[in-house]
Amino acid sequence: MTQTEEIKELPANLQLLKKLKIAVWIISSAVLGLVVLMREVKIPLPEGVSLSFLPPFHAILNTLAALSLIMALVAIKKGKAFLHRRWIYSAMICSLLFLLSYVTYHFTTPETKFGDLNGDGEISEPELMKAGAMRVVYLIILLSHIALAALSLPFILLTFCYGFTHHFAKHKKLARKVFPVWLYVAVTGPIVYLLLSPYY
Repeated sequence: MTQTEEIKELPANLQLLKKLKIAVWIISSAVLGLVVLMREVKIPLPEGVSLSFLPPFHAILNTLAALSLIMALVAIKKGKAFLHRRWIYSAMICSLLFLLSYVTYHFTTPETKFGDLNGDGEISEPELMKAGAMRVVYLIILLSHIALAALSLPFILLTFCYGFTHHFAKHKKLARKVFPVWLYVAVTGPIVYLLLSPYY
């Protein structure tokens, strides 16, 4: 019996799934609220304290999440369901750490703008001209990254919940749609950082 066949023998836990589904929508709403709020609210850091080390840390977490997702896909294709589950746990942990760190950073640090060479928070006409077409490329990647991250979050969590509670048919069906979106979000995270890094 393969790991995939073995794990399919586990009984589905409907009661736990119902509770987790409620948690998914509460968590997703809370995260969306925090992301909207962090654009408006800034909490000053103590003098001499800087969180400038966080953007590269975010890029590393996204990279690790992307690698974990790829390894999870390879594992399940080989019928190694338990290994697949461990890689998914890894991707979830990386994504959770990223989310907590990202929100902390943006609640405490002014936004860095692509093309803002002098760091004054404004993009002048000469700066805009110098940024050129790369600013458009950056914005397309950034906006798709943010939009897909926001839209996919509840479905990533639901896919996880289906797997965690042994509802494997639903897990597989949803994962086929969610996986490429989650991978895109994870891969574009470090790309956004690399494009923006000259302006930090």
